[in-house]
Amino acid sequence: MAAILEGNRLTLTGDVGDFGWGDYFTHGDVVLALAQIDDEDDLVVFINSGGGIATEGAAIFALLGRRSGTTDVTVDGIAASAASLIAMAGDTITMSVGSTMMVHDPSGITNGNSAEHSKTIEGLEALATAFARAYASKTGKTVEECREIMKEERWFTAEEAVAEGFADAVGQQKAKPVAAFAYHQVYAHAPKKLVAMAKAKDWRRPSASAPAASAAQPSQPKETTMTDKERADQLAAELAELKALMKSNQDADAAADMQQELETLRAEKQARETADAIMALEEAQGREEQAKALADAGISVEKAKAIMAATPKADAGVLEQRRLNGEGLNGKGGSQPSAKGDKSVLAAAVARTNKRR
Repeated sequence: MAAILEGNRLTLTGDVGDFGWGDYFTHGDVVLALAQIDDEDDLVVFINSGGGIATEGAAIFALLGRRSGTTDVTVDGIAASAASLIAMAGDTITMSVGSTMMVHDPSGITNGNSAEHSKTIEGLEALATAFARAYASKTGKTVEECREIMKEERWFTAEEAVAEGFADAVGQQKAKPVAAFAYHQVYAHAPKKLVAMAKAKDWRRPSASAPAASAAQPSQPKETTMTDKERADQLAAELAELKALMKSNQDADAAADMQQELETLRAEKQARETADAIMALEEAQGREEQAKALADAGISVEKAKAIMAATPKADAGVLEQRRLNGEGLNGKGGSQPSAKGDKSVLAAAVARTNKRR
């Protein structure tokens, strides 16, 4: 994952979406990162990406665009293709000195008959129109003008991006080296400098038949086995979200759903941290089963520590012995303490703790 949050600075580097190799960030990565800050907080997003999956970029654009707080974007190195769309979510967009931005039409691959290819064309046209609306909203150009720019696959220097309205200013900081990407393989009109760099550094998409690539692509088979209906439904959902964002009156229900999603992620994160803290306690040594039971019960770290401190390790060992018996590791002659006996041990420990309190 290359979506890193430090304070109010979110850095997105590598491919947009998981191709199964190299650095990348996904919509899910950004959701988890944003769950660590309040929705009303100001945020600065640094982007250095050669592009990736169009629909993944659309989902991230919509996610950042829904924030209540101010979101400022800085292009560090490059924001191409799907990454340039993500940049449009910024209330302000700053190009680092020497950085690059590229906009073009989304593309895709279809396996199947003419009807299936027609569905892909229809979906790509709808997605391209949604992208053009986002670019038009930022630049002040018409949707048709933006579509023409996209069809040409336009590469902008920092100054050109500002002049064309795709960015607001050129910053003082020098751009970082561009993110690794197969510019010479993927894009038709990539600048000669990027093509030469990609060739010199051997940035390329591994062959699908290469063993290393096959082993590193856990998510790709899932994509290729999706049915036509599933692909269409996914695309329709993402397009609907993107179009909704472009409306002046944003959907209050969508905002509420987003807030609920963030609250759920925060709660899950807190539960994991509490469980880890309980298992790391000195009192948990030799009482691992008891520590796990307390963590699963949602007990606080302080109370779990007190309970385990009040429980002799011999008592805690009964729980471990029962686990071994249940797995048949103690043999037929092993002791078989009952569940009732186990509960009484834990209950006695809680009672002793409460009494001390």
